[in-house]
Amino acid sequence: MNDEAPHRIGEVARKLGVSTRTLRYYQELGLMNPAGVSQGGNRRYSDADVTRAERILELRNVMGFDLERIGEILAAEDRLADMRAEAKRGVTRARRREILAEAIEIDNGLRRQVADKIAVLAGFDRDLQAHLERLRGIAAEMGEPELDGTTAAAEA
Repeated sequence: MNDEAPHRIGEVARKLGVSTRTLRYYQELGLMNPAGVSQGGNRRYSDADVTRAERILELRNVMGFDLERIGEILAAEDRLADMRAEAKRGVTRARRREILAEAIEIDNGLRRQVADKIAVLAGFDRDLQAHLERLRGIAAEMGEPELDGTTAAAEA
């Protein structure tokens, strides 16, 4: 067993609440690669691989990004990590300036993607609010003010 990649695909899948097929699919798409392979040819995952899979799921489930966009985000984050490592090894002032300029450009691109997602969510929230107002109006017309949704909204 590879000490740097101690986790089997099944245990990683269980831990993350996904299928092994999902992890294989992420590999097919180039979103992640297992750190090792056992002598029997089975995928083995490192702690860093598990963390990357968790990041993919966070971007998918929490942020609502599609897998193509997730690939772009991960590539940007990988590039930032590479530049950080390069800078830590020591670079000239001119190269440090280039790294900073590129990092700022990447960060701005990521922020634009998040701003776009926020705008979509804000639009969805406005639609929900308008729908709620229509429902409250219907409840008021029916003489059912207790159905105005304020109690349910306060409990949520």
